[in-house]
Amino acid sequence: MRIITRRGFIRSAMAAGGAAALSPVFSMAEQMKKYNFKISLAAWSIQPWFNKTWTNLDLPRIVREDFNLDGLEFVNSFFTLPRYDYLKDLKQRADDYGVKLVLIMCDDDGDMSHNEKKEREIAVRQHHKWIDIAWFLGCHAIRGNARTRTPGSNEERVKRCAESYHFLCEYADQAGINVTVENHGGFSSIPEYFVMLAKEVDHPRFGLLPDYGNFEEGVDRYKALEMAMPYAKAVSVKCRDFDENGKHEAWDLDRMVQITFDAGYRGFMGIEAGSKERRNYDNVRACRDLLLKYRA
Repeated sequence: MRIITRRGFIRSAMAAGGAAALSPVFSMAEQMKKYNFKISLAAWSIQPWFNKTWTNLDLPRIVREDFNLDGLEFVNSFFTLPRYDYLKDLKQRADDYGVKLVLIMCDDDGDMSHNEKKEREIAVRQHHKWIDIAWFLGCHAIRGNARTRTPGSNEERVKRCAESYHFLCEYADQAGINVTVENHGGFSSIPEYFVMLAKEVDHPRFGLLPDYGNFEEGVDRYKALEMAMPYAKAVSVKCRDFDENGKHEAWDLDRMVQITFDAGYRGFMGIEAGSKERRNYDNVRACRDLLLKYRA
């Protein structure tokens, strides 16, 4: 018969209790997969304060000092004077703060799916300069649009748009720059046509930039993201307001992030924060903290 001393009993009880208490934690930790990726800030996140408290040249400092993020995603309308000295200064500031310049979001430079060919040709040429600037700054891509209000069915718009982006990709290929399109209104916010565009362009430099929040109302955003991710060369981790417990209220952000990683994506996760209460800065930080749970 084994005699259990008081000290032995206490040790056994503590060991058993400790294992029971910790086993769920270990189980959760084992289930939480970790990934190698970096996080960037989409400049549009802090757009309400543009030209009030910051300009484009301030963005590398803001990315590092305010958010401690790895990269920066520009918006073309924030470039005050994109000449050589300006771009050189911008690049130097990024180097000084250890911030990678990731991509340029390009808006309002023509309709790539216009029903008139001349208008489409103008739009393609208007984007050439952003390819050149992206190359100079060391970005890997630009982001264009596919929204349009010109006549035709969505199938016709996709074909016109695909032709334009194929021509743009041929120009971008010379500089080693990728060209992406975001679900940003029009047919691009309908998953089937968004994916159709990627297939129709059929160029290795072309890809999609899925935005978590920009699908049409009524669309299953989780299924839509799964459809788009095989063609993704960048991702917009769109977020709205978080509650006091750090939970994202508008949609299941963790689920969207997991879908992104499950698809094999390991590029920059670009935070684009919005807010009904102008809590953009807080929302960027909350989104960053959520993403960091997944980082190896």
